[in-house]
Amino acid sequence: MMYRTVIIEDEYRLREALSILLEMVAPQQVQIVGYAERADEAVKLIDRLKPDLVFMDIMLKEGTGFDVLHQITHKAFHLIFTTAYEEHAIRAFKFSAIDYLLKPVDAEELKTALERITALQGRFLAEKQLNELDSSLEKTPRRLVLPTQEAMHVVKIDQIIRCETSGSYTTFHLTQGKKIIVSKPLKNYEDILLPPEFFRIHQSHLINTNYINSYSREGLVQMEDGAEVPVSRVNKEAFFKLMKDG
Repeated sequence: MMYRTVIIEDEYRLREALSILLEMVAPQQVQIVGYAERADEAVKLIDRLKPDLVFMDIMLKEGTGFDVLHQITHKAFHLIFTTAYEEHAIRAFKFSAIDYLLKPVDAEELKTALERITALQGRFLAEKQLNELDSSLEKTPRRLVLPTQEAMHVVKIDQIIRCETSGSYTTFHLTQGKKIIVSKPLKNYEDILLPPEFFRIHQSHLINTNYINSYSREGLVQMEDGAEVPVSRVNKEAFFKLMKDG
């Protein structure tokens, strides 16, 4: 599929650099149909061209990328934010499952982001993603958006019992026996599901400590869903300290 693409970026140099990268890594996948550098221009451009894919900076002339998202009427597109590193915004993107690239944009990371878009079915900027982004920016998030090919699942943080990774996939084990599998590795969630509530107990496991039934000195943790999760040797000391202090 050829994605009709617009780039919203107020710095000419960065706009041109991203254009060149897109031509290098995805010449048969991306067709750039427009540019904008002001928030009001971006709103008009998106609603007029109705693109499939939008790359958007956060800080624009006369507004922000968030302002643009709230004003547009066309929302049937994939969105990738481009931004300089800002911890609070990056965590908000992760909670809302909105993709992002750090500036200066790396060619391999750009290619990976485009591959994720190709793996998704349909074109959308889900309303629930935008709502959760707003919530995450305003306060400590208590919900997480998990994207699958079928839907965007909004999950309460306190419903997550444990996460188990296998390669580039992560399975979220939730209360009431529910499971959601996402095509992202566990490291994508480790820095937003933080201690003391969550703990990376093993290379393959991140657990919610509120759902621990018991744990042994041998390094085996019994979870409320019946799973037995091993504590890795390198994490054992930190885990027992967390349990003691908690």
